[in-house]
Amino acid sequence: MEGLFALGSNGSGQLGIGHLEDVSVPKQVEFDPSDWAPTAEDPVCKIAAGGNHTILLTTSGRTYWSGDAKNGCAGQLDSTISPTSARFRPVTLSDKAEMQPRVSLIACMWACSIFVTTEEQGEAQKVYTFGETVGTPTLLENFPPSGTTITDLDASFRHAVFVLSNGEVYGYGTGTKGQLGPMNDLPRAITSVPRKISGVNFEVSRAVCSQFATCFISEPGDGRVLVLGADKWDLVTSAPVAVPDWKAISASWGNFYILKYGGTIVAWGRNDHGQLPPPDHPSITDIAAGSEHCLAQTTEGDVLAWGWGEHGNCGPSTDGPTGNVSGRWNTLASLSHLPATSRFTLIGAGCATSWINIATDGLFI
Repeated sequence: MEGLFALGSNGSGQLGIGHLEDVSVPKQVEFDPSDWAPTAEDPVCKIAAGGNHTILLTTSGRTYWSGDAKNGCAGQLDSTISPTSARFRPVTLSDKAEMQPRVSLIACMWACSIFVTTEEQGEAQKVYTFGETVGTPTLLENFPPSGTTITDLDASFRHAVFVLSNGEVYGYGTGTKGQLGPMNDLPRAITSVPRKISGVNFEVSRAVCSQFATCFISEPGDGRVLVLGADKWDLVTSAPVAVPDWKAISASWGNFYILKYGGTIVAWGRNDHGQLPPPDHPSITDIAAGSEHCLAQTTEGDVLAWGWGEHGNCGPSTDGPTGNVSGRWNTLASLSHLPATSRFTLIGAGCATSWINIATDGLFI
């Protein structure tokens, strides 16, 4: 077993496993054309998922899409491609196949995909979006600001946030709940152009987006935390002042998760489906939050899932008709069942979808 595996909601082919049925056990994803598939030398390093589509990024900057193309996936530059794909296809940012730019960051809103490209050395970054029902890429003009680069990118339902190399943050999309900071100068709290988010009094290292709030954190060692937006599920008032020893940060629609270097998780927000980490969980090395569930990789070599698993994204064992995995976890994959040189190189989570990338060193006959 080697490569990218997926499970969960799949009604639009967003898992890229060759059909449109939900699955509750990991199935290997497929690529079309197959000779464009990621390799061991160029593995998938980032997964971004919208409502019914998924974007993959490899270490060399190649990107792929699967699912509902009209919800922001790439590929519609080619009229021969179906609006829905159950296999991953190369993203088309240029109409010249030999001139596809190198992508460095990706994110998805519900029905939009965002690509940050890194051009030849010395050239400025560019940001492209595929919006609702718009099948061709749109360039965000005059962004990022001169003298800066984009170091982090995240998005949720209707808003996206960019972190710049100078520690400033810019956002665009819908900010009606304050998730993009004060927007009183606009007739509506919606912007199609990235604008600086005010009210953040520290240099930001990472930013993650829930449905109606944004969490900012400064670099490890300082770890100051600020949440802007709606205080539903106490997302604002329950935020810690600082988590200096943080290792990773992630967000679901109604939760924020901060992984500490000691293997524990600081989490707050919604818990009606068991989204908060179960008590006495083992030591964690990585986390990935989906819409209403969370994946975690352990030091023992297991991938765990908890939260709302109605579509199979938390595995086949759920708490009766609720579809929850609450106060406990399911093990989605374990290195104990794989060849000795196997390792998990990536976990990801989207809208009721879960992802695991497995690498195996050596040749087994």
